[in-house]
Formats: sequence, C-alpha cells, structure tokens
Amino acid sequence: MQNAKYQNAVEFLKSLNNIPSINYMKKSKFGFNRSFFVERLAYFLKLIGNPQDRIKYIHVTGTAGKGSTTCAIHNVLRCGRYKVGSYYSPHTTTSIERIKVNNEYISPNDFANIVESFKKPLTECAIKSPFGVPSYFEVFVAIGFVYFAKEKCDWVVLEVGLGGLNDATNVIKNTKYAVITNIDYDHQDVLGNTLELIAKEKMGIIKKHSTLITTEERPRILKMFQNKCEKENAKYISLNVKNNNSTEKNGTIARKIGELLNIKKALVEKGIKQAKLPCRFETIQDSPHVIIDGAHNRIKIRKLVEDLKTIKYKKLIVLYGMVADKNIAQSLNEIIGMTDHIVFTRSLTLNAGRKSASMLEFKKIIQKYKYKGGVDYFLDPWQALEFSLSQTESSDCLVITGSMYLTGNLRERWVDENYILKNKKSF
Repeated sequence: MQNAKYQNAVEFLKSLNNIPSINYMKKSKFGFNRSFFVERLAYFLKLIGNPQDRIKYIHVTGTAGKGSTTCAIHNVLRCGRYKVGSYYSPHTTTSIERIKVNNEYISPNDFANIVESFKKPLTECAIKSPFGVPSYFEVFVAIGFVYFAKEKCDWVVLEVGLGGLNDATNVIKNTKYAVITNIDYDHQDVLGNTLELIAKEKMGIIKKHSTLITTEERPRILKMFQNKCEKENAKYISLNVKNNNSTEKNGTIARKIGELLNIKKALVEKGIKQAKLPCRFETIQDSPHVIIDGAHNRIKIRKLVEDLKTIKYKKLIVLYGMVADKNIAQSLNEIIGMTDHIVFTRSLTLNAGRKSASMLEFKKIIQKYKYKGGVDYFLDPWQALEFSLSQTESSDCLVITGSMYLTGNLRERWVDENYILKNKKSF
C-alpha cells in the first residue's frame, strides 16, 4: 500500500508535463529571458516558506562528471561527520534516487507526503502565478529543498540539471562553493553553440563571496571564470590534474572540498573510495561481462571508451539508445570503431516531452560511417536486451549506453525498483 502511495505521487509529478507552459528544453526565441524558469520556481518556493534558504550549498555544474563529482563530495563530507544531502538528475530507475541524505535516499513515504503537501500551493500557482505551474523538474528540486531542510542537513551538494545561470537549481542564494567540472559541447540549442556561450551559462552559479573550484583547462574559459569571480568578489581555485582522467578530476575536486572544510585526509580518501552511483560504468554482471553506463554525449562516451580500454574481452557488443536532441553522430563516432556488434533501441519513457532518437537516424549514421560490424534494431528495449545477451558469450563484453533513461530502465533486470524502494539504496 505504501508503494501505491508513492507511485501515485510519481504519476502526479509526471502529469505536470501535460500542463501548457514554456519548456526549458525547447529552443528559445531570440530575446526570451530564460531567467523565467528560476523565477517560476522562486514564486512556488515562497508559497511553501522558502525552505532552500535554510541550507548551505555546494553547487555543481559542468558538461560531464556532475553526478559523479556530486557523489564524491557527498561521501567526503559524510565521512567527515557532516550531515549531508545531495540532489541528482535524472534518476536512473526510480524517483527517490534523486534525493539522498547520508547513506539513504528519501523514503517513498516521505517523498509521497511532500508531494501531497505541494498540491494546494501548486493549484495556487495555476490560478495566480504570472509564471504558471512549475515544471516537473522544478517541483522535484523543491521536494529536495523541503526534505533537506526537514533533515537539518549541514551541507547540500546540488547537481545542476542543465547549464547553470537559468537552471531551476540556481534559485539558491547560500552557495558557499561553486564547482564547474568542465566545459564542452552539449545542449547547444539551449545553452549556445560556442564554448564561450556554454561557459557563460555554467558560470552563472558563481555567487557573491562564494568559492569557485574548477578542473576546466582551456585558458580562454578560465579567464572568463576569473573575471566572473572578480566581479562577484568570489575566490577562484583552478585545479590541475596531471593525467587528464575525468575520474581523477572528480576526486581532485572532492579532495579540495575536504581540505577547505578541514576534513582529515584519511577520511577524504575513504569517502572518495566509497563514492558510487548506478549506471556509471557499473558492472552489473560478470559472466558474460555486462556494463551499464548512462553516457549521453560525446565527452561522456569518450570517457566510457577510456574505461573500456582498462578491461579485457573478446568481442564488444553495444546496446545503444539516445535522446533525439543529442549530437548522435558525434557521440557514436567515439565508440563505433571498437564495437563488433551494435544494437539500437530506445527508452520507453522520457520526461518533459523529450523524444528518443529514431531508428532511421541511427541507420543513416551507420551507413555514413560504413560500419562493418553487426547491426540490429529493436523498438522494444527489453527485446533488444535479451537479443544482445544472446549474442554475448562468456568472454565477451556487453555495454548498455547512450542514455541515462535507457540504462535506468534496463538496470531493473538485475536490481528492480522494489529493492531500491525497500532499502533506500541502489546497491
């Protein structure tokens, strides 16, 4: 019965997508002020008492590594005896995975109760707010704020949804540390089609008197960060990572946070070692070797390729699906050269009206690259998974990738939603 209450809350949240409104993920008209999305959430938060103002934040953005960095920082603070909350997006298998305090996700019951408490103020927004009803994502962020305030967290590590300046998470004021992992091309239709425009959006999380920590390396981008810090009277910390490995970059940022908060080095290293997220180069089965990785853009797929080079296998089978608004050709180009057989599919569910890439587009890209390996197509991802497993022998490796939505769906073959809801953890 408790799970029914939770599922009803989840369905209510999803239903917000059918309310006519301006969608953050759609291409904007020239001159449209995207701060609308922050203002829309701010209006709602005021109705519920501004819970976000009672919390200290470490705000994390970047083109790749946001979630892993958020997780690493969370675990460093937890091992340092702080009560720490963290927010992630998107979730993989079920909604509670977005909101965590110390070792556990928010309980399904707490989640459902908070959603229930939101129905009256959301109705008020529908009638009175000049911005309309907050989006699915915005309401999800508000659930996190309410829960973190209720739990009296010492710190919250808050992962940006998209960009920074005009992302709903940027409604917060009490940012102590702003983290920018890196700058690369992604969501160009929303953030801009140059690295400078993308950087300008992401550095919008730098608040007055905060501290910026970054592992970005391009001098022209770093100069933009420095100028922004000077303007905001913020401290600027640029970290160099010798081997340019993205996993090491995440750890380097977490170590720096630990140092700034005077956490003992042994506890910092313990926290980094314990940091683990579902669908991030996750070995979910040993024989045959099955890896699920929610890499969904060029730079993330490139990281996946780096990681695959560290393991041994005879053949590589890739089960692949992407969201239609991604640069599919560039992302596929990163991995296709090492693939023996590729199986294309789609996610069954997407949020905020987003669409899966079409099978026809995948076919055109494969033909353009003159790919010589095996190719198959399935509209049903579960059928695609069973077929892919049937093609994978014990010495081979199957990688499921291209979309966090797809990997989260298919992860249920090994770890189902009921396990996560019951145990409030993914592993």
